[in-house]
Amino acid sequence: MASSTTQFWTLLLTFTLYGCFNTPRECNDFKNGTFEFTTTIGTRIETSVFTRDGALEIETFQGKSDTSDIRWINDCEYIVLKRNPKNMAEEKAIHIKILTTETNAYTFEYNAVGTSKKLRGKVVKID
Repeated sequence: MASSTTQFWTLLLTFTLYGCFNTPRECNDFKNGTFEFTTTIGTRIETSVFTRDGALEIETFQGKSDTSDIRWINDCEYIVLKRNPKNMAEEKAIHIKILTTETNAYTFEYNAVGTSKKLRGKVVKID
């Protein structure tokens, strides 16, 4: 009886400890490159392609290009600020936090700086 109780607690402890560890994020793999982000706007699926080189990001969306400055807070978080905002909404900086990484993609959450509503997305590295 003591043996099965010991096995139970050992098994429980193993699963508990295993669940406490986060999967490592390889965020540095995504500081440079060309990426694709697909989202739903209304009823349409839209795709944006952007190239990031450390502190600079150039995005092409619906045939128009836009440049943003990137300020890395740490390896997995950064702030995006458009260089030439066209309206007040674009003047707001966007905080992005990479939550998980895969070989060629990452899942992230984002929000306008100063707001609490967070959205999620996934980016695929295409080059």
